[in-house]
Amino acid sequence: MARPVILKKNDHVPVSSGLATVAVERVFDVGILVILFGVMMMTVQVDPNFDMVFGKYHLNKDMLMTIRSSMVKLIIVLIAGIVMVSTEKVRTMINRLIIKMSSVLFFVSESSKEKIKQKICIPLVKMVENFASGFSLIKYPKEMLICVGLSFVIWGLSAFSYYIFTMGSPGIDLSFMEIFSVMIIVCFFIAIPSVPGFWGIWEAGGIFALSLFGISGKEAAGFTLANHVIQIFPVIVMGFVSAIMTGVNIWQVTKEKGESDISHANVVR
Repeated sequence: MARPVILKKNDHVPVSSGLATVAVERVFDVGILVILFGVMMMTVQVDPNFDMVFGKYHLNKDMLMTIRSSMVKLIIVLIAGIVMVSTEKVRTMINRLIIKMSSVLFFVSESSKEKIKQKICIPLVKMVENFASGFSLIKYPKEMLICVGLSFVIWGLSAFSYYIFTMGSPGIDLSFMEIFSVMIIVCFFIAIPSVPGFWGIWEAGGIFALSLFGISGKEAAGFTLANHVIQIFPVIVMGFVSAIMTGVNIWQVTKEKGESDISHANVVR
């Protein structure tokens, strides 16, 4: 979530518009992941009686289906929100309701109502408008199709990186589609709220997924942990390199992000 702060700092893009681009990206990711999960479930048989305990997690088919259901609900909510904010008539109605919020507070003085309007209602309206500008991509079907196509390419390349890693991993002999399924299951697991970097929950998903293909727990744990490190370390390194090249102070961005979150929370209250 540092992206909105960096966009504001470098390109003077409002934080709410930056957040909107993050939301659109998540819709694409979740939607494609749900589609890939459907394809996986048609090609991979999950034993309904399979159950593995990993820390506080019970790794079984029911858990996987619960995560899938939650992600489907999430994407429905996100799409509904994007459509509402992007539709001019609905957005106008929302803005009017926001502006009238202060008048509902009959128990406060007129001067207090005006302060509430200026400090809360008007900033909220600006936030809605900035979000709408961030969602402008949905008005261009061609660009959206390109984004969807590129998303599939990125998922495919990610799966290929998993597959390449299996070649140097003794005891892990899986086809490309099988390792693709492993990656999808891991992605569903890391959708569960966890510590930064998904440490623990990533490994739980990997062990569960690999066990479905007859990989022993010891080999699955070793592969998943090593793969996790290999996958996340370049991201951290490239993040620092990019920060240096663009002149972004990571500690300052973190501080500004925290202040932005507090400010946003105060507005919501």
